[in-house]
Amino acid sequence: MQTEVNPLARLRWRCRRGTRELDVLLCWYLDQRHGEAIGDEQQAFARVLDAEDPDVWDWCMGRASAPDANMQSVIDAIRARHCL
Repeated sequence: MQTEVNPLARLRWRCRRGTRELDVLLCWYLDQRHGEAIGDEQQAFARVLDAEDPDVWDWCMGRASAPDANMQSVIDAIRARHCL
């Protein structure tokens, strides 16, 4: 018998990346902001998690912009909290 995975646990697993730095940034957002985010922002976070690590890192470091405004809003929240 297969058990259903909690959606939050699934997101937490998706926050695990190739670098510890990205893990910290993405898990912070999940823990501190995701629960109060409205649907569009939650969907944007899921799209951020779909992106490749080098792209997410460049967005977080301000070297590039996310491909849409909602994703950029998630990145901006991460950058503002972590003074990046």
